[in-house]
Amino acid sequence: MKLATAGAERRAQIVSAWSFDVFDTFLLRACTTPDGVFERTYELSGISRTCPDVSASFVQHRIQAESRARRTAKEKRGASEVHIDEIYSFFPFRLFGLSRGDLNDLVDAEFAAEIELCRANPDMIRQYLDMKRAGHRVGFISDTYWDTDRLARLLRACHPGLDWDFLYASCDHGSGKSETLFATYLSEQGIDAGASFHVGDNDKADIKGAKRHDIHPRYYPQATAQLASTFQRETALFELLCAGAPSRLDHGARTLRRVVAARGAERSQAFHLGMTVLGPVMTAFDAFVTRRCAEIAEPGRRVALGFLGRDGFLPHRVWQGLHGSSSAYLEINRRVGLIASADTMQPLVDLFSKVFKIDAPTFQDMMKMMPPKVAAFFATCPGGIASGEDLAAALPTLIDPAEIVMLAAGLRVRLLAYLRQAIPGFDDCTDLVLADLGYSGSVQKALRRIFDLEGLEIRLHGAYLMSLDDAFDDVAEDDSAAGFISDLVVTPHVKRMMIRNIALLEQICCSADGSVRDYDGDKVLREINPRPENQIVLAAEIQAGALAFAGAAEEVALDFRLSPHAAPDISARWCAATLARLLLLPDDDELTLLGDLKHDVNLGTHALAPMIDSSFIRRQITARGLSAACTVAAPPMWLAGCFAQLSPSHAYLYALFGANRLPADVFEESPCASVQIGLFRGNGEATLETVTVHRTGLGELRVRIPLSRAMGITMIALPLAKFAPEGLLHGVTIQSADGVRDAAESQDAVGIAAESLTFAGVQRTGSHYRAENEDGCLLIPVAPMTEEIAVYAVAITPLGARPK
Repeated sequence: MKLATAGAERRAQIVSAWSFDVFDTFLLRACTTPDGVFERTYELSGISRTCPDVSASFVQHRIQAESRARRTAKEKRGASEVHIDEIYSFFPFRLFGLSRGDLNDLVDAEFAAEIELCRANPDMIRQYLDMKRAGHRVGFISDTYWDTDRLARLLRACHPGLDWDFLYASCDHGSGKSETLFATYLSEQGIDAGASFHVGDNDKADIKGAKRHDIHPRYYPQATAQLASTFQRETALFELLCAGAPSRLDHGARTLRRVVAARGAERSQAFHLGMTVLGPVMTAFDAFVTRRCAEIAEPGRRVALGFLGRDGFLPHRVWQGLHGSSSAYLEINRRVGLIASADTMQPLVDLFSKVFKIDAPTFQDMMKMMPPKVAAFFATCPGGIASGEDLAAALPTLIDPAEIVMLAAGLRVRLLAYLRQAIPGFDDCTDLVLADLGYSGSVQKALRRIFDLEGLEIRLHGAYLMSLDDAFDDVAEDDSAAGFISDLVVTPHVKRMMIRNIALLEQICCSADGSVRDYDGDKVLREINPRPENQIVLAAEIQAGALAFAGAAEEVALDFRLSPHAAPDISARWCAATLARLLLLPDDDELTLLGDLKHDVNLGTHALAPMIDSSFIRRQITARGLSAACTVAAPPMWLAGCFAQLSPSHAYLYALFGANRLPADVFEESPCASVQIGLFRGNGEATLETVTVHRTGLGELRVRIPLSRAMGITMIALPLAKFAPEGLLHGVTIQSADGVRDAAESQDAVGIAAESLTFAGVQRTGSHYRAENEDGCLLIPVAPMTEEIAVYAVAITPLGARPK
């Protein structure tokens, strides 16, 4: 009986509790990073009016002040916990036109920023109230410079009526959770650690700190390591591409992404990419399209919305999911638009000038005609294949303009019949909004010509994810065109870099169908889709993730009182940074996932172009230098991906180049030495020639050796021991043309197979080599020359002393 009584007393003494971390757990901030509070403090304090455009300096000084305050506290008191007024005592008031008497005003401004930006986390509130109803003691333990009074005010401001059994702020106790704050809490509250739990986001303070005191931890991470890395790269690109714009206040867009990702089910890497990257971009674009439609819908106007296929397929699906079936999916491409709008030869000349290669069957399939002169033209081409430029130049002499007019008129009739089927009440529309990824409005302009030819007075309005804004000056007076990511969001240099890599986004957003080639009533006649089946499946999985984000975002935004699209300019800048991060700074998982994609040329051909060819870019760097490699024409289609596959540093250098932030005098090559090379002819004769050794901004050495066919050279001897006795050989390339300048500038750089090179007096392991003596050299065979000039280029990273 006595044992039973003792056990009951012991159980009665067990007090269990649930403690919650405050910041980034119970409360989330509607900004990109916690120091967004400091950026908002700058705006609320009035300093933004007296010292405009220095928010970055304010934020950094606020961070430095806290660091100095904690360091001083550690030296004086042996603990680094401080109150907010101690932090601001180290702030440089005079720099910002203030005096020390303004300290309390700054503290009040920062607290006001906290109240404005903090949101109670509904997931945590539910857990908190569940534990309270279950009879547990509940409360908060926070590492913070806000005392318990202000912390209590903040919690109740975010969730009115909230109460608790205990509240601990580290600054009031001179110790944090990683030190003795948990012990103080257990002792003062009489809590049984083994029956208690702590919920927090910080692995060191919340998880390890709780475990050290035998409290059960519950980890609530803000983001996975992969997503956190993505956010860091996005911030770096935001600050690079949107220089001068505040980078921390985004109306909760990043918080929304974190929460949606945390709530989403664990699925494939492709789904994750759609959920965390593409979904936020497409949802922001959807908000832009919604605004555009609202702006155009003036009294008396009847506005229709159409998403242009195939790239507009995913944006259309997002719209359907968020708004219902109030839009059309219009399968109209540049080729169909240009042909249907042709009342002269010029639109066709413009069309074919963009085609890389074309043959007679493809031409006939595109044009539904084969004039004898065109057939004769193809018969004179090697293999029956012509370049698009050659065909475009010859076209006015090959086809009777009357044939073009008749051909275009027939296609116009079929196209308009299709539009009337796809868009209910088409003939009653006053305005048609065309939503698309972008870029220069070629389909919109073609439709304008078609409508004018057919006497249709429907106004056309482009709503583009990205726009080449200097291409819109010739848009008809009553029409309009606007880009979400316009040249007011990022510079034209940046825009062109992004569009140079946009093929990746196009393939991800694309429908699974082939490209339109004609119409039959309400039916779309399509080309064969040449893309591999696994690519179509991959795109569908990424799109599924994007749709999942779009479907969840509205509810989460309401729960957390977030308005990520409230400020269109801020939304556009962050959308640009998010998209640029994927296109320009992909991580290794994304390179693996997306690197094998193919791009279908989509101009009536079935050609597929590779997204990535890193060896091609390496040859360009070897032959022509980094800047020239950054400007090569497609293919490969995903140039940034090629650089990223070489290394993350190469990818960032490419981004710097595209942002016009890569100084030529730093990263271009400059002469650093000269060396005598041996040139051997087929008859055994040899001559010595002096060539210049250049050093690049990447620390590589580059030697270029021009040869003429008349020289009859069969072997080059490059004395490695004389200028780079140890190093890494990146490769040897050949460029050919009829002139030295044309050869040196040629993008057609052919690599020499490593096994055909001979190392004489040189030890070699893979790309690494070391000269065994002062005569060690590299022997390069010279291939038979088909053109007058060949330029051989050798790229080396030296591992020894710099050449003199």
